[in-house]
Amino acid sequence: MQDHYDVITMRKTLLAAAVSLCWAASSHAQSSVTLYGIVDTAVIYANNQTTGKAGAPGHSGVEMDSGGISGTRWGVRGSEDLGGGLSAVFMLEDGFSSATGKLSNSGDLFGRQAFVGLSSKMYGTITAGRQYSFMSQYLSALSAEGLGWAGNLADHPFDNDDMIRHQSIQNSVRYESPTYRGLTVGTMYGFSNEAGEFSNDRAYSMGAKYENGPVSLVASYLQINRSVGTANVNPNGAVTNGDSDAVITGGSQQIWGLGGKYAFGPASIGLVWTHSSTNDVTSVYQGGNLAQLVGSLLRFNNFEINGQYFVTRALSLAASYTYTDGRFDSSSGSLSPKWHEAIVQADYQFSHRTDVYLESLYQTVSGGGNNPAFNASMFNVTPSANNRQLLFVAGFRHRF
Repeated sequence: MQDHYDVITMRKTLLAAAVSLCWAASSHAQSSVTLYGIVDTAVIYANNQTTGKAGAPGHSGVEMDSGGISGTRWGVRGSEDLGGGLSAVFMLEDGFSSATGKLSNSGDLFGRQAFVGLSSKMYGTITAGRQYSFMSQYLSALSAEGLGWAGNLADHPFDNDDMIRHQSIQNSVRYESPTYRGLTVGTMYGFSNEAGEFSNDRAYSMGAKYENGPVSLVASYLQINRSVGTANVNPNGAVTNGDSDAVITGGSQQIWGLGGKYAFGPASIGLVWTHSSTNDVTSVYQGGNLAQLVGSLLRFNNFEINGQYFVTRALSLAASYTYTDGRFDSSSGSLSPKWHEAIVQADYQFSHRTDVYLESLYQTVSGGGNNPAFNASMFNVTPSANNRQLLFVAGFRHRF
């Protein structure tokens, strides 16, 4: 009988050891995969909308659009614990229209982001694939636009400073450091993938952010090098027009910016300055499409102030104002268009995943020389037939 009990005891011991070994192996190589997304749909009233007929007066209109604040998207992200503070990471993310169901980026399967890499708690994260620059990743979080509270509709003219995540950098390698005493830095490089033309449509970006209590500071930079002339366009480079990704096309482009934000109690205030310059410009993003604009130089300076106040934990009120000083040089002369844009918003959160919002946006433009590319326009809403436009927006947003 004693032998029988000894055998049972030994079996229990072996089973416990096996379970412990399996648990240890599982802990060491623990992995996770998460399905996530945002669905954002808005009904927009706009006045002075163009009818597409030359010289015709503008008309008021009501349209339904996707991504009033946040671009509608779905994605899969995951990680695997490799031990020693090292993990494998990946992300696959696609945009689509919640108003029509159509894919964004001209049908690319993962048109927003697609990358894989390694992340170390001690040394930082390095990833490779299709990714966002540090303008949209770092600086836009301090702005009303982009990652800020007003999102896509608040974009600075033509998204000239790459702040609303409309543009991804293909063929890119990206490094982000660990955060040390509130400071994080990063750099990335996008390859041209063109034999014999290393600099034809390559891109590089850098950024630094500092977060300490109520204070946030950011500096970011992006440069895109492209060869001029339709015969030498590289469709497979770092930034491509083929998937409706680029917002300003032409030759080389430089973008940089600075921002600061201060939070006090339920309120916050932010200041952002960005500068962009494109040589040999050929088109700009207006009303959801690329509008022709041919010249030797297109330059912008954007000055923004924004603020947000939480009346309750669920209800927030926000406002922003942006002044944009532009310059356009072409064979027919120079123009100095200037934009004034004001935004007010009320947002109510039913939960941390679901909210509704009301917005009003007003934009005026002067000095555009009657060039329709310089008519008032905001994001993908049908542009104005003249130099001013007013929007009223009501939207629903759900995160999963």
